[in-house]
Amino acid sequence: MKQGRKVLTLFAALALVAAAAALPAHAARKPDASATSVSAKAKQTTRQFTGYVTALDKTSLTVEKRGKKPRTMVFTRHADMHTVGELEKDAHVTVYYRSDGREAVATRVVVKPAEGSPDGR
Repeated sequence: MKQGRKVLTLFAALALVAAAAALPAHAARKPDASATSVSAKAKQTTRQFTGYVTALDKTSLTVEKRGKKPRTMVFTRHADMHTVGELEKDAHVTVYYRSDGREAVATRVVVKPAEGSPDGR
C-alpha cells in the first residue's frame, strides 16, 4: 500500500515539474504575426444589419430591428454610399457597414420592397 502511494506521489510531482517547465517556454513565444493581421483585417470586414428605418438625414441613418430582442443602430453615411431602392422612413432595409473606431459607417443600403408591392415580392 505504501509503495502505491509513493508511486502516485512521485507521478504527481513529475507532472507538476513538467508543467512548470513548459509554462515559461509557452510564455516566451512571440505572438503570431498573422494573428495580428487577421484582427486588423476583421475590423475592416463588411457586416450587415437588417431592420426598419426610424430616422434619416444627410449624415446619418438610424435602423431598428424589431422582435423579441429589439436593437437600434445608428450609421454614419459614407460619402460614396450606394442605395438600392428608395430610402425613406419605415422602409425595411439591409445596411452593409464597416466599423470605423466607435462608429458604424454605412457603405451600401438595400431597400426591401414591402409585401404586396407591385413588383411581386
